[in-house]
Amino acid sequence: MNNPKLVCFGEVLWDLLPTGKIAGGAPMNVAFHANNLGFSAQMISRVGDDPLGAELLRFLNSKGVSTQHIQIDSTYPTGIVEVTLSSTGSPSYRIVEDVAWDHISNNNELQDMSLLEADVLVFGSLACRSRQTKQTLLSLLGAATLRVFDVNLRPPYYSQELLEELLFNADIAKLNDEELRILAGWNGAVGSETDQMHYIKQRFDLDVLMLTKGDKGAACLDDTGYYSHPGFVVSVQDTIGSGDAFLAAFMNQMLAGASTPKCLEYACALGALVATRQGGTPNVTRHEIQQFIHSN
Repeated sequence: MNNPKLVCFGEVLWDLLPTGKIAGGAPMNVAFHANNLGFSAQMISRVGDDPLGAELLRFLNSKGVSTQHIQIDSTYPTGIVEVTLSSTGSPSYRIVEDVAWDHISNNNELQDMSLLEADVLVFGSLACRSRQTKQTLLSLLGAATLRVFDVNLRPPYYSQELLEELLFNADIAKLNDEELRILAGWNGAVGSETDQMHYIKQRFDLDVLMLTKGDKGAACLDDTGYYSHPGFVVSVQDTIGSGDAFLAAFMNQMLAGASTPKCLEYACALGALVATRQGGTPNVTRHEIQQFIHSN
């Protein structure tokens, strides 16, 4: 598929790291990396009418990600997240509440937007912490061709009811190993990791279920079977955005018709390369990914 169209819905914000601020938000990270890989990427979100919002729009436009459907809010500020890193580079977050992306409006422009022309709509759980943004998302999901749910749990902004509602509205889901344990526990799914993935895929009628496992690689269950990849050994700077990059790379290869093992290899490679750099939006080219795979 040439130049597939991808729309990401949800938070755009600034990650405030000890070394400074970096543009972030899981859906924005996916859009950023998808654009790098050849998608025509677009964001649906909301920023404040403030300097941080203007800077985010300039950043996205400079990277080729369409901001046509990023709304400007005159009341609520642009989102920020205070990030601290562990000794191994794993992040923890304090996500400031009641910011612009909590108020994404289902306005006339979104109603006129032809999501039917998009190949993929990517969404997560965090944006649904507010009623308004959640209702806007649900109104858009019915028009989407392929709905991809990046589970991306951020306590305390989720519940079993919310997660299951979103899973039932998805065709494809990506979760990490901790999120799998949570979902399996809620649903009484026992047995091995593979058994739990089979249960979740069947329970929510998913076409594809992806599982990221940090330095242990990743796995995927689809209608052709179960596949895994051990991941790549790298020197980690931080893991912010690695899962988002993984998702963008997997979808890029899947829509290009690659086999599931090839999709996993490519996705693990980009996720690993992002972990070697700071923040969720380092620029990694397709040539770098192929070189990295070849050298490993």
